[in-house]
Amino acid sequence: MALAVVSLSGACSRGSCCRPKALPPLLGPLLSYSMCRLYSTYRRPGSEPEKKPAWKNVDLSFKKSIEVLKTQLSLLKKEAEDHLRGPEGQPLSRHLLEQTRVLWEFRSQEDLNKWVISSDVEIGGKSEVYLKLGRNNQAAMLYGTLNTEVPRDGETKYSGYCSMRAKPPVGSFARKKYYDWSNFNSLYLRVRGDGRPWMVNIYTDPYFSHQKDDLYNYFMFTRGGPYWEEIKIPFSKFFLSSRGRVQDNQHPIWLDKVSTLGFTIGDKVDGPFQLEIDFIGLLKDRAHTEEFAYETYEKNPRV
Repeated sequence: MALAVVSLSGACSRGSCCRPKALPPLLGPLLSYSMCRLYSTYRRPGSEPEKKPAWKNVDLSFKKSIEVLKTQLSLLKKEAEDHLRGPEGQPLSRHLLEQTRVLWEFRSQEDLNKWVISSDVEIGGKSEVYLKLGRNNQAAMLYGTLNTEVPRDGETKYSGYCSMRAKPPVGSFARKKYYDWSNFNSLYLRVRGDGRPWMVNIYTDPYFSHQKDDLYNYFMFTRGGPYWEEIKIPFSKFFLSSRGRVQDNQHPIWLDKVSTLGFTIGDKVDGPFQLEIDFIGLLKDRAHTEEFAYETYEKNPRV
């Protein structure tokens, strides 16, 4: 039950929900979903508003509250022990000497449950996307059909996308946590695609920005065929794209404030697609000396 509550809280924080920050910490895991629906104002074009009052969706149970409280206190105890042990629960010497780290690997249904799939069906589109284990349970297979037909709601102008996104880490009492990748300089993947381009997305929470999340992208071109390919992507090759607008490419990634990672396909080509992912990891490549992957030009040069 506690895992379901935490996942709902994470899903709520990813949307355009305006959950009040003054919510008591003990009631946060219990009321997060209900308060999300209470304060959310988004409604898909053409759909009818709910006639049931939002406050009736609030479900409080003393027994559930005790179970959630026990679970959250145990998580808080584990977090305190990991913090005293070292960065991310590792001794400091091991953390400094770490060269590689596997973030996600797909060997069971439990590994797939750490990810969420979505498509343009949420805005009235017709694309389809599915996620399942591959052959011999050795990879995750993301497949479906892309459809660029625009819904006839009078408001939507573009359609045709499918995505796969990791659930963000959540601490005790529904606190938002982050991944710390500052000890590495490259993202390392083993994938097998069908020749279509994919966009790798990294979401970060910046220190000095009025935006809620910064989105960094990298276009990954799969070659197709029966063979696996290992792809190394330096973090310097990601470009900033916040709210759908490409911004300053010299903006660095806050690698110690990474919210989550995802994959998106939207190449405007109707038809089936398929992407198999063996694992996703991090790499500290000492031979990589590139600081920035794009050409830079001096602004307002002196004549």
